[in-house]
Amino acid sequence: MPFQIFLRPINYYLCTRKKEKQFNPYYIMYRTRTCGDLRLADEGLVITLAGWVQKTRKMGGMTFVDIRDRYGITQLVFNQEVDAALCEKANKLGREYVIQVTGTVRERSSKNPNIPTGEIEIIVSELNVLNAAVTPPFTIEDDTDGGDDLRMKYRYLDLRRNAVRKNLELRHRMAFEVRNYLDKHGFLEVETPVLQPILGGAAARPFVTHHNTLDMDFYLRIATELPLKRLIVGGLEGVYEIGRLFRNEGMDPKHNPEFTTVEAYVAYSDIEGMMALNEGLFESVAMEVFGKTDFTLGDKQISLKAPYKRWHMVDAVKEVTGVDFWKAMSVEEALALAKEHGVEVQPHERTVGHIINLFFEQFCEEKITQPTFVYGHPVEISPLARKNAKDPRFTDRFELLIYGTEYSNAFSELNDPIDQRQRFEEQLK
Repeated sequence: MPFQIFLRPINYYLCTRKKEKQFNPYYIMYRTRTCGDLRLADEGLVITLAGWVQKTRKMGGMTFVDIRDRYGITQLVFNQEVDAALCEKANKLGREYVIQVTGTVRERSSKNPNIPTGEIEIIVSELNVLNAAVTPPFTIEDDTDGGDDLRMKYRYLDLRRNAVRKNLELRHRMAFEVRNYLDKHGFLEVETPVLQPILGGAAARPFVTHHNTLDMDFYLRIATELPLKRLIVGGLEGVYEIGRLFRNEGMDPKHNPEFTTVEAYVAYSDIEGMMALNEGLFESVAMEVFGKTDFTLGDKQISLKAPYKRWHMVDAVKEVTGVDFWKAMSVEEALALAKEHGVEVQPHERTVGHIINLFFEQFCEEKITQPTFVYGHPVEISPLARKNAKDPRFTDRFELLIYGTEYSNAFSELNDPIDQRQRFEEQLK
């Protein structure tokens, strides 16, 4: 599969609306240290820093500038009596200007215990403005922002706030450890087509695009499932893809039109094997990234330490509501129970299996705090999962829920073509 790598030096900047006289686009952008690693032991060193202007303060003949990069903040000092021209240049700096300074590390007379570099400052001997900036639309600090709407409009600026940037770094580390864990367990990472001529793998409304050369419509994939299954058919025993999916549907805090999933398939296993894989994956990533498996979420303590609770969907409904769906019943009886308990049933959900699922979603999901494998989904809502050998009304499928949110969905694949066809035909009715 051909691929290209694009490498371009980037000057971090806010787009300027006018050229500043002090701005020279031909400065060589480099640094010898970062803004977060200088300490008192570095006193006397001549260093070069580069970063954004956080704040400027003029006090008599002195100008103080806080320079910030992704590693921290360092105070810069400009003295009017030592170099009037340099100090005047510093006085013209604005917030979020990108600058490069060279100077000498000195111990601060008044320490700042709030930052790691609070014992030192830089006596600046050279200042270069790498890029001027217009006033940002909101204050780029951890404890302030312009509200969600403004932050989302300027998401690239919001990333300059430490809390948001750390989330991006955390995502990278977690993705790395997911790959590392699956690779160690014999899985092969693959890439499958994003443009697909036929939808499959999920029930969702797609985004549609047109291929000019072929003169035909294609769909942005709504799932990676079918291509990954074909790789298993081709003889690969374990594959996974960290892939982007696109669903042209509604938006809420838990659903986005485009999102990333980790999807894995393995031969010669079942849902017990996938449960073990999930437990090991979550515990391993937690330990590698955070060094622990216990976390505080809201007012709850969450433990990702294996093993996780197993809870059959019917048992969950019976335990929470007292309704026993283990008993054989007609659709009419199930609809009566739904009406009695205030469960709304849509026309396409008028089956016992759908009603069991509606009961679970309405009454049981929010009860789950610790990692829990909810298994035994009804056949009607699991068209691709194998029937349970002991009770064919249900399937060998599970969802991993943590704090009321689904984190994983897995099942033993249906490999009976006659059963599969019958289920598809039933869906079309």
